[in-house]
Amino acid sequence: MTGLLGFSAPRLTTRRRLAAALTIEDLRRLARRRTPRAAFDYADGAAEEELSLRRARQAFRDIEFHPMILRDVATVRTGWDVLGAPVALPFGIAPTGFTRLMHTEGERAGARVAGRTGIPFSLSTLATTSIETVKSENPHGRNWFQLYMWKDRDRSMALVRRALAAGYDTLLVTVDVPVAGARLRDTRNGMSIPPALTWRTVLDAAARPRWWFDLLTTEPLTFAEGDQWPGTVAEYLDSTFDPTVTFEDLDWIRQHWPNKLVVKGIQTLADARAVVGRGVDGIVLSNHGGRQLDRAPVPLDLLPTVARELGRDTEILLDTGIMSGADIVAAIALGARFTLVGRAYLYGLMAGGEAGVQRAVEILSSQVTRTMKLLGVSCLEELSARHATRLHRVAGASDNHHSSSQQ
Repeated sequence: MTGLLGFSAPRLTTRRRLAAALTIEDLRRLARRRTPRAAFDYADGAAEEELSLRRARQAFRDIEFHPMILRDVATVRTGWDVLGAPVALPFGIAPTGFTRLMHTEGERAGARVAGRTGIPFSLSTLATTSIETVKSENPHGRNWFQLYMWKDRDRSMALVRRALAAGYDTLLVTVDVPVAGARLRDTRNGMSIPPALTWRTVLDAAARPRWWFDLLTTEPLTFAEGDQWPGTVAEYLDSTFDPTVTFEDLDWIRQHWPNKLVVKGIQTLADARAVVGRGVDGIVLSNHGGRQLDRAPVPLDLLPTVARELGRDTEILLDTGIMSGADIVAAIALGARFTLVGRAYLYGLMAGGEAGVQRAVEILSSQVTRTMKLLGVSCLEELSARHATRLHRVAGASDNHHSSSQQ
């Protein structure tokens, strides 16, 4: 009997833990153990009751696939052209703010992995690494810059000029932030940059000494392109975001940016039509990961209508709620050209720095490839609405079910 039993060695190292992670949810659990509560909640949380995020994830869970049999899928091609240049996979790294708060390697880790794997890296206006540093970490890959319009327009456009000079090929103008959303986890945690030492953070430090050691022994955690700020993150955002931005400002930005221009934060067909009519190169259907207006539309629900109406006129990108490669394949089948992953990337970063980001991309990539093969498609061009439909459920059912990712 004993000859049939084997015992694996305990997985004590970060590398072994990452190798044992088979899903993004596995990385999330690792991240939660390794990261102080305020930093983890900043990445993991959403606005108010977090209904928008739960609904977005439920929408992907409600996808039913329809595989085609007896197709040759020995070789699968997971890339195509997006916004004028090739990508190796149908997803890229979304712009995330305060990224070095999650792990001191921060945006550098994401940029390096993106360059190695042939996917775009998006740098946030609220990044903790400079435009030029990210370019140096990903010198030959695709770098995108995400723009928030500040009340100080000159400073905003100075960032645009720097991104252009550094060779960034796409500008993502985020339009769903007239004010900061009510991110209650952050408020309750007293979230600030840099993190404030309170009795709660001291207790967190005792359980996560490596995170605090890295924070205290590396370069100070600050906004790469903003001012020092003594208050909370929410106070900083409300002090800097410009609530007067209109469609005319989009035209003004277009005059200053000759490369690809994408509007991020589209949540209605009417607004999608309006910005496409102004000559943008793409749109991102997004409710900001559920972090702005709670109860906002679910991007995946909006996707088929927008794709049907505008898919021939513009490239449609999508984010919010993506936790697997199957989610990504579903979005492509329903009309998206590309997807952006934010939390999935941050869970990997928190779980293990650059190696964790690499593992997140590996997980998503393998899931994309396997799902395509099981659907009987050998390239992204073959995916269509016949491969994916939404199951019908009683309205409100998904709101009453809190997924494990939110427990």
